[in-house]
Amino acid sequence: MKLIYFAWLRTKIGVGEEEVTPPATVATVADLIAWLKTLSPAHATALSQPARLRVAINQEYARLDAPVAAGDEVALFPPVTGG
Repeated sequence: MKLIYFAWLRTKIGVGEEEVTPPATVATVADLIAWLKTLSPAHATALSQPARLRVAINQEYARLDAPVAAGDEVALFPPVTGG
C-alpha cells in the first residue's frame, strides 16, 4: 500500500510518502490510521486526531469507514480551505 502525506502531515511524519504492508486486521481507513499511529512517535502525533484528516483512496475522496486493500494508494491531508 502506498501512502502519501500532504501539508503539515508530511512535515510532522518526516516523509512525503511511504510503502507499508498493514496487517490483515486493517480493513478500513480508520483501522489504517490506528495502525499507522503505532509505527513511530511522529506518526502518533501527526495522526492523533483522525476526524480532522481528509483521505483519498486511489485519488477518490473517502471516509474513515471506507475499505482499504493491499495495492491501494491512500493520501492523507488536512482539511483544505480556500479564499
